[in-house]
Amino acid sequence: MRILDTKFVRGFIKMADDGFQQGWHERNGGNLSYRLKPEEVEEIRPRLNESGEWTPIGAAVPGLAGEYFLVTGSGKYFRNIIVDPEACIAIIELDDKGENYRLRWGLVEGGVPTSELPTHLMNHEVKKRVTNGAHRVIYHAHTTNIIALTFILPLVDEVFTRELWEAATECPVVFPQGVGVVNWMVPGGREIAVATSKLMEQYDVAIWAHHGMFCSGENFDLTFGLLHTVEKSAEILIKVYSVVPKKLQTITADNFRAVGKAFHVELPEKFLFEKPEFKIGDEGF
Repeated sequence: MRILDTKFVRGFIKMADDGFQQGWHERNGGNLSYRLKPEEVEEIRPRLNESGEWTPIGAAVPGLAGEYFLVTGSGKYFRNIIVDPEACIAIIELDDKGENYRLRWGLVEGGVPTSELPTHLMNHEVKKRVTNGAHRVIYHAHTTNIIALTFILPLVDEVFTRELWEAATECPVVFPQGVGVVNWMVPGGREIAVATSKLMEQYDVAIWAHHGMFCSGENFDLTFGLLHTVEKSAEILIKVYSVVPKKLQTITADNFRAVGKAFHVELPEKFLFEKPEFKIGDEGF
């Protein structure tokens, strides 16, 4: 079987195109990575290129030693992935220390994996550990409405989570752990990778101030659906705050407790605080 015909590659390409169609990937914005299953590696092994030179990752991820990843390329446009995937995406292999990678397939016109590879791999390492290996997808997108909210809401996990939960009833069911927020940092470096991976210890969603979102999930559908839900909630909030400085009514803390009981999800009490009077333009809660 050709690598392009495998189910996981087809799913990767579809997810990338779905994100582009949503308007989250202008120019070469955003990136996506998938940690291959052992049986998927064996399925494609005869089709992999000869082992090339090792290249430093820029971060040590010993928990991922020897693993294979499907990743988007640096400077590649999401809009082109569906029409020329072999030029835009790559399969890489990590060494036995998790410090270097080498290209095993893809990027046929040259190039390297996403510049945010350290962030992706550090997040994969955390999520592999805290989910007992269940999570395999890390997705970064420039989600318009979430970015807009980072200019008008306090950059605090509790505030962002509560506001997003209140915007749509399904939200506490879809992301009951809440969301984390990273203050603005230069993208692509170790500092933002470390900050994001710390948040991923407890959340599946990390919001980068004035930049976008990182999401983690078990598969392509769940990860895309998570990010899509958070972004739609942000869109509702932006529309509300574009009309009025504060809400006339909303979902209360006790309402959320009732939702948690009905859907058998545990909602952290830190998000169910009593809210003081707040309107857009205030310095904070």
